Amino acid sequence: MRRSFLKILALASMIAAASHSLTALAQEPASNSSGEKGEWIQLFNGKDLSGWTPKIRYHALGENFANTYRVENGVLKVGYEGYSEFNETFGHLFYKDTFSEYILRIEYRFVGEQCKGGPGWALRNSGVMLHGERPETMAKDQDFPASIEVQFLGGDGKNPRQTCNLCTPGTNVVMGGKLILNHCTNSKSKTFHGDQWVTAEIEVRGNEVVRHKVNGELVLEYQQPQLDERDAHAKELAEKAGTKMLSSGTISLQSESHPIEFRKVELLNLAK
Repeated sequence: MRRSFLKILALASMIAAASHSLTALAQEPASNSSGEKGEWIQLFNGKDLSGWTPKIRYHALGENFANTYRVENGVLKVGYEGYSEFNETFGHLFYKDTFSEYILRIEYRFVGEQCKGGPGWALRNSGVMLHGERPETMAKDQDFPASIEVQFLGGDGKNPRQTCNLCTPGTNVVMGGKLILNHCTNSKSKTFHGDQWVTAEIEVRGNEVVRHKVNGELVLEYQQPQLDERDAHAKELAEKAGTKMLSSGTISLQSESHPIEFRKVELLNLAK
């Protein structure tokens, strides 16, 4: 009888220990592919455009021309049904706050057909702008904010085409100790054809380093994002800031003529 009692007691202890471990795991803060833990901020609430302001070329700040940006069935959609032709009406949807050190995670996919008149290079092309200027500083006819662009590209169904590339409107970066003056630099990501969802994760450490990941895989890394003083507008921004180095800024989602959907836009703030 005593042996049976001891076995039951040992079994009960094991169950209690396992239950405690599962409870602790359930309470563990959310993590990401960089191993950071903390509370994710949902920049997109899944219901409406609260916290976001559109700035579409040739239109006033806050005017959502032709309902370019809208939320349907829990998805933030960028569409052009109200456009007769694109006419280089590039747009950006700005989040209300600025950030310096963070991890940004976005789930996106390309859908449908490109808007009539959209440039050839913009086929299945969009992106998110980081360390950007405030939309209030943009001219009415300005096409892109001075920023670091994480470029999203979809495959054409045949050829290799990387995503989470780097483009630099009014900016430059450093790679391997060298200042990079090319406007765009390709990542080493896989190609994603069709309308499949893709997860982009961008780790931003102020002015030190920026890392692009696609579905958890590191595909691009660079340092010292900075304003390009060869660009008159960027030079003016640098003079007003007292430095050309970019350590913080806005986050905005692009509209570049091809429909795209976002079902998650969330941020883990790493600033102390």
